[in-house]
Amino acid sequence: MGSLDTERATMGWAAKDPSGILSPYTYTLRNTGAEDVYIKVLYCGICHTDIHQIKNDLGMSNYPMVPGHEVVGEVKEVGSEVSNFKVGDKVGVGVLVGCCRNCRPCEADVEQYCNKKIWSYNDVYTDGKPTQGGFAESMVVDQKFVVKIPDGMALEQAAPLLCAGVTVFSPLSHFGLKQSGLRGGILGLGGVGHMGVLIAKAMGHHVTVISSSDKKRVEAMEHLEAADSLDYIIDTVPANHPLEPYLSLLKLDGKLILTGVINTPMQFLTPMVMLGRKAITGSFIGSMKETKEMLEFCREKGVTSMIEVIKMDYVNKAFERLEKNDVRYRFVVDVAGSKLDP
Repeated sequence: MGSLDTERATMGWAAKDPSGILSPYTYTLRNTGAEDVYIKVLYCGICHTDIHQIKNDLGMSNYPMVPGHEVVGEVKEVGSEVSNFKVGDKVGVGVLVGCCRNCRPCEADVEQYCNKKIWSYNDVYTDGKPTQGGFAESMVVDQKFVVKIPDGMALEQAAPLLCAGVTVFSPLSHFGLKQSGLRGGILGLGGVGHMGVLIAKAMGHHVTVISSSDKKRVEAMEHLEAADSLDYIIDTVPANHPLEPYLSLLKLDGKLILTGVINTPMQFLTPMVMLGRKAITGSFIGSMKETKEMLEFCREKGVTSMIEVIKMDYVNKAFERLEKNDVRYRFVVDVAGSKLDP
């Protein structure tokens, strides 16, 4: 285990500037501590947030940046204090790799709301080094932010669950919307929306997919029993859009749950929420506890998503296609099966 004290070089694919074009990049992983797990990356999903980050859409990007936060890999080494994982385990890493551990959200096991959370890439770790994501040969991650992939679950299938899956599961769980028989709407059928349909159906909900494109939206509204029919809508659209058409679909006490990152102000008329005691709320990924529950739920119910597995040399084309919504419904990079060096 002597190698735990030394830095390791690894190879990833990084964006070097806001063009967002990824190319090979060699960097060192931080020293592996007592609570750390050293992971060989096998697969990594591509999330819409990756586009925001590599292109500096939110004005907070630091380069070089290795994206990827739907990471599935194999444990190659563990620190002396690691109790939950052993060499050979298949594991997942999601959007976060650190938190303060003593604020109210951390103590309540909802560390995704910690003000000092550390993102799995485009952030700075406690040692002052930049964090880098899963489009790489390997990662070193604190055991708190690593989850076991359930036995029998296909590894490439597990990748989208680590962000898209838990993003939908968490609000359904938190807001008490897990019982069967509910009527739910999923707005936007991208990666998160697709997982939303699958997970809500597995919970026994009547699920309506609502398109966010104008033409499809009109059709969808006509086919819905329209007004006052839904218990909740999970809004996954990551671009500005009107809220009123969807608020009208909610029944009394219905919830519109926002999960898409939108960096321009949204609008609605207050009577749309007042006259049905409706709520507009938001939810951000999910906790490690919820991630474990969600993985177990998906294993039990046999939830599998539609994915397109690609090699790393296709990743720039995949980002182009994702920007045009030209994917059914999630790209997953076969990292271990790719040639990463130039």
